[in-house]
Amino acid sequence: MSFPPLVARGLRKRYGDTHALDGFDLEIETGAVHALLGPNGAGKSTAVNTFATLTRCDEGEVRVAGRDARREPAAVRASVGLVGQHAALDEILFGRENLVMFGRLYGLPKSAARERADELLGTFGLLDAADRKVSTYSGGMRRRLDIAAGLIRRPALLFLDEPTTGLDPRGRNEVWQAVRQIVDAGTTVLLTTQYLDEADQLADRITVMNTGRVVAEGTAQELKRRLGGDRVLVTAPAHADLDRLAAALGGTADAELRQVTVEAGPDGGAAALTGVVRALDAAGLVVDDILLRRPTLDEVFLDLTAAPAPSALPALPASTPSALAPQTARPEGAHR
Repeated sequence: MSFPPLVARGLRKRYGDTHALDGFDLEIETGAVHALLGPNGAGKSTAVNTFATLTRCDEGEVRVAGRDARREPAAVRASVGLVGQHAALDEILFGRENLVMFGRLYGLPKSAARERADELLGTFGLLDAADRKVSTYSGGMRRRLDIAAGLIRRPALLFLDEPTTGLDPRGRNEVWQAVRQIVDAGTTVLLTTQYLDEADQLADRITVMNTGRVVAEGTAQELKRRLGGDRVLVTAPAHADLDRLAAALGGTADAELRQVTVEAGPDGGAAALTGVVRALDAAGLVVDDILLRRPTLDEVFLDLTAAPAPSALPALPASTPSALAPQTARPEGAHR
């Protein structure tokens, strides 16, 4: 029987008076990138740490590939990989040495660890840099090597926590390509990110959370439609009769912006844009600019997380331990 890579139901976790998770639900499909979005303090890291068995919730159930995370933590850890926000690499070692080291820590024989290291270096385009110290790597190269280390055991599910934080556009594109390769090879990815364009580029499905609970879920296009459809913005010359232009186009005039907005119908923005051009031509009107405007994921995110949920409690006090605080001891079979 085939099980979903991850199912979470009714997760609740409190730190003092703060609800880190407050009835959180999530289900991920096999062979996809599922993005988990939310502002700082929304509960993303607590959720991921719970899925990875690094944190235990007060209530609720997590199943990874059918395994109960509470009752079978070792089995869950054996089937997942975790790549945190900060690269867990030894900068003094060469790239190949880092991967071999992780392979050995995971219990692979030396020859198998070397073989897997070379395979991953090739997959992520790092063979030419394999025998250079990691301290000489660019940010994008380090991140790709860090992701490769998380794939040593060929996990069915990989958690990527803010994988492109601090990278330049070239580095981000390198990581995005690496994520696509991971999914093409059969690994399901749960991606947490605050870069909305990243989720738009990579995610097959997106969950938006705020104050410990899910506030929306769907594809990027489904979420964008929450804010309405496409619009065509027509900018009029300074001397133009704005009311006449609005009447000709069937749109709404904004005198301050010298602009007319035409809402796209069910056929979408392309049809609306064509209709606007034809209407302008038929009326003999000349304009300064025509722009097809689509809702962005950034706008959806701001709309969904603009105000805290009614039951949200105060922020976590500085003296309360964080779910991401260093562990004094790693659980048996702990992974990265």
